[in-house]
Amino acid sequence: MKNEKAIGIFILVAGIIILLGKFGVFGFIGRHFWPLLILLPGIALHACYYARLTPSWSLVPAGTLTIYGLLFGITNTWGGGLMSSLWPAFLLGLAIGLLEYALADHRRPALVLPVALGVGVLSIIFFGFTLLHTGIIYVLAVLLIVGGMWLLFGRGRQGRGW
Repeated sequence: MKNEKAIGIFILVAGIIILLGKFGVFGFIGRHFWPLLILLPGIALHACYYARLTPSWSLVPAGTLTIYGLLFGITNTWGGGLMSSLWPAFLLGLAIGLLEYALADHRRPALVLPVALGVGVLSIIFFGFTLLHTGIIYVLAVLLIVGGMWLLFGRGRQGRGW
């Protein structure tokens, strides 16, 4: 009797899975939610570290996978063309992972913190360069014009220094 119910449940579930597959549910989920396959392990590694289940070096892949999952989620949602502007996030993911490790473990190797900061600064510089090739250059030009006008005319006529 128990075997018949187990076989019946198995056949029912198999039929539902086949039907959902034919309706395109799994294709939709795969196309739209695949970045979760990268993001969730990163979050899980963070949770395992803070639950004291994994060593502190596990924060390197945790931070990297979390940033990469967010990056792929953004580009999957708003288009892969954004990758031409967001590619420095690959360096930022590594920098965040190394920085988390450096801040969490006082027995870390000596070069971890400087490498993390160096890669992070390099990533931010590359983000700046990619933003200068987009419409942000116009915003920067307007801010420079407004700042120059404020320095020339808006500070008042008193001889106040900086």
